[in-house]
Amino acid sequence: MSSIMKIKGGYQARVRRKNYPTKVKNFQYKSDAKKWAETTERAMATGQFSFAEGTLGELLKRYGKEITPNKRSFEIEILRIKKINRSWLGKIPLTDLRSFHIAQYRDERLKVVQGNAAARDLSLISDAINTAMREWNIRLTENPVSLVTKPPSNRPRDRRLGRDEAEGLLLACSRSHNSYLFPLVIVALETAMRRGELLTLQRNHIYYQSRTAYLPLTKNGERRTVPLSSKAIKTLEELPANISGRVFPLSTTALRGLWKRACKRAGIDDLRFHDLRHEATSRFFERGLNVMEVSTITGHKDLRMLKRYTHLRAEDLALKLG
Repeated sequence: MSSIMKIKGGYQARVRRKNYPTKVKNFQYKSDAKKWAETTERAMATGQFSFAEGTLGELLKRYGKEITPNKRSFEIEILRIKKINRSWLGKIPLTDLRSFHIAQYRDERLKVVQGNAAARDLSLISDAINTAMREWNIRLTENPVSLVTKPPSNRPRDRRLGRDEAEGLLLACSRSHNSYLFPLVIVALETAMRRGELLTLQRNHIYYQSRTAYLPLTKNGERRTVPLSSKAIKTLEELPANISGRVFPLSTTALRGLWKRACKRAGIDDLRFHDLRHEATSRFFERGLNVMEVSTITGHKDLRMLKRYTHLRAEDLALKLG
């Protein structure tokens, strides 16, 4: 649908169509505005319109509507798209987008986030552009992200909970206004399950008789059955049922806020929810489980990856040495 509006010094043509960015252009003469609107509308209707006339932000919005919802981590990716679109980068027309823009955005992000986070932003932008070039009739000579050096990877985190920190964290979580936070943290520490696995865990996938939880789809794309400790079983049994069928009916965004406030109440710095997986995995080794047993619980396919999770406390090892 197109419209022509009188503005100061001329006329403004506006074209709207589903799945296309709204196109606006100013002209001195009404006849020129009308002609442009008709041509643009016809190009959209016949599939000849190139999205390259839009901005990177408009492209990312479409990607977020059509591609992102099919991903397991779609909630996080939607937040990443919104963040990029709030920046100056999202306002650049695709036809003007160059590798130096991407490099500048990368360097700005590296001032506030670590390398892996900046790399995920660039990967998202690259995937959106590649999808548009292959499937959406966007005519670009190249993907500018492919010309940019990737940010350096983070050093693997080895953050573990001190004994006082563990007690303080659990106390802070138990005082949260949300009754699901405390049991969520307990189960995370008892199972080493990832955040996404916990938040999508279904009540009908918990088998109390065999003391297991079934995960039909995990991060690596495979199913996994997780053994449950007596503490995990007791915690899950005491949880009220939710109409959604999920054990922990929390969104990623809600959990982020609850976690941040709990850490603040406990006076704990630099602790991420994912660090609970690291803590739980390390505790499995401290209990005497071997590598194969731990990998069965955690779902690690590359056993070398377990090395960065197994930061055993020297004082605990000293006790074993006698």
